[in-house]
Amino acid sequence: MVFGRKQEASDEATGPLKHPNPPLTAEPGRFRQVTDVAFDAADNTYISDGYINSRVAKVDKDGNWLKSWGERGSGLGQFNTPHSIAVDNNGSVYVADRGNHRIQVFDGDGNFQRQIVIDVPVPPGAKPAIGDVPSEAQIAGGTLAPGSPWTICITPGPNQVLYSADAWPGRIYKLSLDGKVLGMLGESGKQLKQFGWIHEIACPSENVLWAGELLNWRAQKLILHP
Repeated sequence: MVFGRKQEASDEATGPLKHPNPPLTAEPGRFRQVTDVAFDAADNTYISDGYINSRVAKVDKDGNWLKSWGERGSGLGQFNTPHSIAVDNNGSVYVADRGNHRIQVFDGDGNFQRQIVIDVPVPPGAKPAIGDVPSEAQIAGGTLAPGSPWTICITPGPNQVLYSADAWPGRIYKLSLDGKVLGMLGESGKQLKQFGWIHEIACPSENVLWAGELLNWRAQKLILHP
């Protein structure tokens, strides 16, 4: 299936999408720089529509537009770059609200349920994946805050857990679905077991992870030994 419509060369003013502030008004059925998709048990598709629109869209199994929710902001139910999305066995929708340093959880109709904030101190001597250690202003901006979710996944099976990854200091976090940190691993770098901005993560089981890294141009398969 194809959702939305790509700009065509014959369109008026075709060119790179702008990032105005405040953002343009979102349009049903159209997207501006989406970031991720997830599916529920009924084969509905949830789309994090991501860098400009800052919302979640929902379409049914036949591709029919159902609804969307969210807008740019920092309040409950608002987003600042929803960067990843996942659905648990109960149909709850988890949105990695990267710019707001949190994961927001909704029911399948977009009703807010709770939020999860990962707050684990940065270890002494931690190094960034690129450039200098983030400044206080950069951390306050959300995207480079420790624990800020760049990507999330939820394991299958009856006892599901949530995994999330940040860019600084470059860790993967294991959480219960109610947000308790159960464990963490990793650091920034280019060697094995180090990460350069994990941009996507898959967790086919609780102890097997695939991490796709933006800066290191690779995927690592991780087998955990809890």
